[in-house]
Amino acid sequence: MRHDELLRFLRDHRLAVEASVAPNGAPQAAVVGYAVSDDLEIVFDTLETTRKYHNLSTDPRIALVVGWGERTLQIEGLADFPLGPDLARLQEVYFGTYPDGRDRLAWPGITYARVRPRWVRFSDFTQEPPAIEELEL
Repeated sequence: MRHDELLRFLRDHRLAVEASVAPNGAPQAAVVGYAVSDDLEIVFDTLETTRKYHNLSTDPRIALVVGWGERTLQIEGLADFPLGPDLARLQEVYFGTYPDGRDRLAWPGITYARVRPRWVRFSDFTQEPPAIEELEL
């Protein structure tokens, strides 16, 4: 799967299941609305009071699943919470997908997580045999 195909698949969807690891080692998952930059940076907003924020602040390893049904993209990578020019740039990416995100800027504790994918697996079960492709990024 080429860079442009990954980008198209990610942009054709708006929700992902995000999984992180709690400090006690327990898995935790949540549905997040996300946007993606041209450089495959995945960004979502969250509050500093959420489990995902606390988990990713302690252990930046993250997994995402995008797409439900017969075509899915599994992603593993590292998350961070950018500041300064990186934050401003990624907020504009996010607001392009979620214009109402600007309203949430007034919320106390709102922050933005950036995910940099390291590994992806695309699965397409609409064909026989299924097409499954893994990439290290």
